[in-house]
Amino acid sequence: MQAQPAPEIETAQDQKEQTAYEPLYRVFVHNDDVTPMDFVVQVLTGIFQLLLPDAVELMFTAHYQGEALVATLPKSEAQNRINKAHFAAGAEGYPLHFSTEPE
Repeated sequence: MQAQPAPEIETAQDQKEQTAYEPLYRVFVHNDDVTPMDFVVQVLTGIFQLLLPDAVELMFTAHYQGEALVATLPKSEAQNRINKAHFAAGAEGYPLHFSTEPE
């Protein structure tokens, strides 16, 4: 009996190496008049892994200035987190919006 090769498994290290060479993108959160402030803070802490005081400060910055810089991340990581945030907001019926721009 001949042994079959093990399937390729992508490790966390492989993902880190892959994103290490990607261009960096700035992620912004945008203000809207519908999404509750506590939900925005929840998304910033849960998905973008910000500390609570930082998330509250960013939420208020976006509220008063129209937008706030959340993070600078490799392009695929930025898009992945934005997709998760948009999905979470959509599931609750909120129009919370994030965008990116190249660094």
